[in-house]
Amino acid sequence: MSVLIRDRADRCPGILRPWPAADGLLVRVRLVGGRITARQLRGLSVAATVFGDGCVRPTTRANLQLRAFPGTDGVLDADALAAIEASGLLPAPAHDRVRNITVSPQTGLAGGRADLRPLAADLDAQIVASDVLPGLPGKFAFVLDDGRGDLIDRPCDVGLVALDAETVQLRVGEHYGAVVPLAAAARELIALAELFCAARGTGPTAPWHTYEMASPLVAPVDPDPRVPQATGPLPFGPVPGGLHAPVGDDGLDPADVDALLAGVDEVVFTPWKGVLIPSPTQVASSTHGGAAQADAGGSDAGQR
Repeated sequence: MSVLIRDRADRCPGILRPWPAADGLLVRVRLVGGRITARQLRGLSVAATVFGDGCVRPTTRANLQLRAFPGTDGVLDADALAAIEASGLLPAPAHDRVRNITVSPQTGLAGGRADLRPLAADLDAQIVASDVLPGLPGKFAFVLDDGRGDLIDRPCDVGLVALDAETVQLRVGEHYGAVVPLAAAARELIALAELFCAARGTGPTAPWHTYEMASPLVAPVDPDPRVPQATGPLPFGPVPGGLHAPVGDDGLDPADVDALLAGVDEVVFTPWKGVLIPSPTQVASSTHGGAAQADAGGSDAGQR
């Protein structure tokens, strides 16, 4: 347990609370599990070109950042805000900064023990429905590993790892929690996040993370024998399910966006500042047979 005494509230930016940088306002757009449709990404690229520096940049939590946006007193200009909102990536203004859901990028496309895309969508919907969770710090992280071990060693406030196609073990900070059915996992994660909101207190000294609490949020549980070993970052290049392309510090300009979206309707930004471009056949098979494909991943936790 890493106890840290804070002396200020977190300043993690969002859309409605951007960060005032030297070149203008920095906007962070939350993606659920890094997934974004072609229409949404093109919309953000246009907004970045019209109002910002022209580039879209991924973060280490598989979200996106836009730089050099106009605004006054830390608030985006109305036209710039409207351009971002048109993407549909601000579903609930009160929850702008707290929809931090990182998911194994290949889930439902190749390997893994369970397709976590439906769970991630359910979790996001329940976050937005909660009247308590707007009180979460902007750095609070939900981390969902589909059993392949790619996210098992990432810092986590609350999250889970798939043990099989129907069962997961919860993660709470640096510890493990209960083993629960996959179908109940979103509800369990929401309960833990709301418990953290109640336990952390208020004011500038309140912890940002569950692992900063003076005592565990819930009683720790031994890891299930089926918990996988960490497999490390997804390598760049061809991988099962598609192509993992690196994104440099300069981000993606409009030409880059057009190139990576050629022939696909959706891409997945990854926590390693990359973008997973699904193969067209993989997209079709995962759309029509995601459950079967997740089953085919079985216990091959190391498959990338």
